[in-house]
Amino acid sequence: MTNLKVITGLILLLLLISAWFYFSAEEPVPVRLVSVSKGPVDLTVSNTRAGTIKACNRSHLSLPTGGQIAELFVNEGDHVKKDQVLIRLWNKDHQARFEEAIARVEAAKLTVIESCRMASLNKREHKRLTGLSAKKLVSVERLDAAETKETISAASCKKAQASKDSAIAGMKLQQAMIEKTELIAPFSGVIAEINGEVGEYITPSPSGVATPPAIDLIGEGCLYVQAPVDEVDASSIQPGMLVHVTLDAFRGERFEGKVSRIAPYVKELEKQARTVDIDVNLVDKEHYQKMLIGYSADVDVVIEQQKNTLRLPTETIIDGNKVLVYQASNKQLALTEFTPGLSNWRYTEIKAGLTDTEQVLISLDVEGAVDGALVTIDDD
Repeated sequence: MTNLKVITGLILLLLLISAWFYFSAEEPVPVRLVSVSKGPVDLTVSNTRAGTIKACNRSHLSLPTGGQIAELFVNEGDHVKKDQVLIRLWNKDHQARFEEAIARVEAAKLTVIESCRMASLNKREHKRLTGLSAKKLVSVERLDAAETKETISAASCKKAQASKDSAIAGMKLQQAMIEKTELIAPFSGVIAEINGEVGEYITPSPSGVATPPAIDLIGEGCLYVQAPVDEVDASSIQPGMLVHVTLDAFRGERFEGKVSRIAPYVKELEKQARTVDIDVNLVDKEHYQKMLIGYSADVDVVIEQQKNTLRLPTETIIDGNKVLVYQASNKQLALTEFTPGLSNWRYTEIKAGLTDTEQVLISLDVEGAVDGALVTIDDD
């Protein structure tokens, strides 16, 4: 009976020891890993605020004079050609004055014909009498009268010509007045917005007072990205540099561009945030078809590039030069230092300290994933 109690006690002790080891053993932490790989790493300059897709040609059109809209030839979304009439104001009074001016020009032309032909006749008569005077067949008084008549008729011809020029100028003035009542497309494009309807009265903007344009016209076939960069980084940017463009509207896509312009001045929108605008032209113009004016865009200007080098996602790096390396032999993490090279928000170059056979922790926010921690790989 005593032996049975001893055996039972030993069994209970073993069970307690096993339970203690079971519950006190370290639970492995599930983590996600990423392999050191080879690929391009860029030293880039990024925009400080979201950039904007803009049209190379965009005009907020307004009429130079006020009046009532008589004809509206377009609708929003219409495609128009250069020099096409978009809006016409009531202008029957100008049309009448223009027709009157045309009639004056015609009358002036007839006066020129009449006066100049008479001058030509008087000139020939004076020449004939001069010949007769040399033969003593015409009196001096008659020759003098002929000469005076020639001079007066020549002046009348010039006066008629000047009157005709004045009439033509008056006609052009009336034509210009008519043109002021018509809104003409300065370039081909699409109508983005119309402010006004037939019968409404348009008033031109007073100086210093902003009013909505009659028509917002956007040119087609040419887009660019305008984005601000920090004044400190602007000095390292040169026209022609490669740019990676990303848009919120097309997540996961990256478009290539080139720096086309760097603003020659610094914007001081906020006292502590001074920026320089840069313009970026997209390399592949086929992308224009799916982009809308006003889309937000981010730019990364490539200052320097390593095309095939060891790299890691920048998000895996601790304190700029450390990573948690997974050791397959003991399934633990080890804090390892390395020598970084070029870096951007996506990738950081590895110059020394790591090889392409190693895996590092990418999920730095996981609780318990620290140096020496026992881990298990989470493939999800």
